[in-house]
Amino acid sequence: MSEWKQKRFWTDVSVEKDADGYSVALDGRLIKTPAKAPLRLPARPMAEAVAAEWAAQEGEIDPRRMPFTRSANAAIDKVRTQHGEVADMLAAYGDSDLLCYRADSPQELVERQAEAWDPALEWAETALGTRLELRSGVVHRPQQPDALERLRAQVHALDAFRLAAFHDLVSLSGSLVLGFAAAQNWRDAEALWDLSRLDELWQEEHWGVDDEAAALAAYKRDAFLHAKKFYDFA
Repeated sequence: MSEWKQKRFWTDVSVEKDADGYSVALDGRLIKTPAKAPLRLPARPMAEAVAAEWAAQEGEIDPRRMPFTRSANAAIDKVRTQHGEVADMLAAYGDSDLLCYRADSPQELVERQAEAWDPALEWAETALGTRLELRSGVVHRPQQPDALERLRAQVHALDAFRLAAFHDLVSLSGSLVLGFAAAQNWRDAEALWDLSRLDELWQEEHWGVDDEAAALAAYKRDAFLHAKKFYDFA
């Protein structure tokens, strides 16, 4: 994307409001997405976050320092145009949700998973109207179709911006339930991220920390926390 390689050419960054939402302007010119669509945002907090990223750029534009802009571009250029496909892909996580697949040994891990993950599934039964069934081991066994359909309907109800954030909440954690738990503020995002890494944290306790794996986990954690903020700003 050549537009990302431009150097800063603007002086002023402003947030503009119209009947359709909020936009960000550089010296009065409204920003567009890489696909040349208007970068129109649903709420002022999101627009202000995007504006702050553009205001902070110095020299060559660095998209790595612009997570809100990237997420907004993805919502408009990708998720909005493929909403049904993205929603179906995320809803499918419910059929193999991380929280449902439990170790059968050692007992310490079995008990830790139950203590940490059972409350999340109980919350989902109340908040989402669905109780997913537990599985022992890693062999896939389908969930009940009616339970999955209730979850699917709730994923499809998300607008493009929330669905873009929800994509990362679910895919990074490996859990549709944890994605909903983050979106609906069942627990704070950091606590939910730790729940998604329960098995890895247990392995680190017993076998030590692998530096490369730890670096990747830290990167994913930051992306998960950003997705939660983006969801909230939508």
